Amino acid sequence: MANTANDSLLFSPFPGPIGTKKAALGPAMLAGEPPLDEYYNSLFTAFGPQRWWPGRTPFEVIVGAILTQNTSWTNVERAMANLRKARLLTPSAIEKASHQKIEGLIRPSGYFRQKTRKLKAFCAFLRYEFRGSLKRMFARPTTALREQLLGVFGIGPETADSILLYAGGHPVFVVDAYTKRLLARHGWTKEGAKYEDVQWIFERRFPGDAARFNEFHALIVQTGKKYCRTREPLCGECPLGRYLAERR
Repeated sequence: MANTANDSLLFSPFPGPIGTKKAALGPAMLAGEPPLDEYYNSLFTAFGPQRWWPGRTPFEVIVGAILTQNTSWTNVERAMANLRKARLLTPSAIEKASHQKIEGLIRPSGYFRQKTRKLKAFCAFLRYEFRGSLKRMFARPTTALREQLLGVFGIGPETADSILLYAGGHPVFVVDAYTKRLLARHGWTKEGAKYEDVQWIFERRFPGDAARFNEFHALIVQTGKKYCRTREPLCGECPLGRYLAERR
């Protein structure tokens, strides 16, 4: 996802290349352990800092995390621009606006009726549980808040973790289709590995490192978009291509 020129960015200072060390094996791994330090360094060298997540406020990051479900970020940017122009990028404004109005504004993101319900559900949750305060919400312990978020209509593990990491700075690794594809293609996980098992691989290797999780996930997304495609992957051009050739 690319930021627009007018958007400021909410992100931790990006961490540069790192040394290597061993990590314990986990249930998602087939054998050995992925060289995550080398993967990170190779991707960081190739792409540089990604400065995720685009957004002017933590709430905008949350809205983006919901709207990006099942669509491209280009479509989300259009929907976000519509909401911003209509002055509907605050929790109270979303709650007060009619379903019909929001649906029309976020139509570019697709599934606009479902996503309108999701936005309103989150805003109601924020008001009911935390009196409308994101600061109060993000002061909750990570595990407890994650469980609460997963109880909100339309928020699954990937969206919950995106909210925790990118809007709240909580140390959780966001797993998406790109992450699963990359590790499976390199032979480190099984096809269809569980979300939590893949997440465990990264969180065990970089415990509590929110800045690393932020940058690594963004780098993997860039890799997935440019090289590690579902069909006709460009492994020979990929910064991680040599690891695939070496079977690691």
